[in-house]
Amino acid sequence: MLDANVFIQAKNLHYGLDFCPAFWEWLIESSRAQKVFSIDKVADEIAAGADELTDWMRENAGNMFLATDTRAASQFGQVSGWTMGQNYEPTAINTFFQVADFYLIAHALAGGYVVVTHEVPANSTKRIKIPNVCIGLGLRFMTPYEMLRREQARFVLGSYE
Repeated sequence: MLDANVFIQAKNLHYGLDFCPAFWEWLIESSRAQKVFSIDKVADEIAAGADELTDWMRENAGNMFLATDTRAASQFGQVSGWTMGQNYEPTAINTFFQVADFYLIAHALAGGYVVVTHEVPANSTKRIKIPNVCIGLGLRFMTPYEMLRREQARFVLGSYE
């Protein structure tokens, strides 16, 4: 399950759509092979950017962004229960419940998915980080680079010997 920051940072930094098309093709192929997904709420965050990433998503993403269905919704209570049981500030909790991160965690719980994000755990009470929730709920998480290595992604120019 890919967090929005995987797409956004890829576009802005290491895998720009204009100079590293292989990354974006790998995402499409991996989604078709049912290895890589994200969710509708992440698609909404990407669409809010109204840029070339939004265009790519609309033209190429196909079924990459899963709808929030009853299976994912059945995990909302577990995610919110854990969150409310921590020492986060009320504004952090309210924000978390309104952004894609909450839904991403619920999808990952429902489907047994690994969460892929650039976020790192933090001991802040002002912002709820995906890795902290994953740790609290026993979900696996990793960076995009760990995902690419684990899935043996290869972005090679020309022939490879």
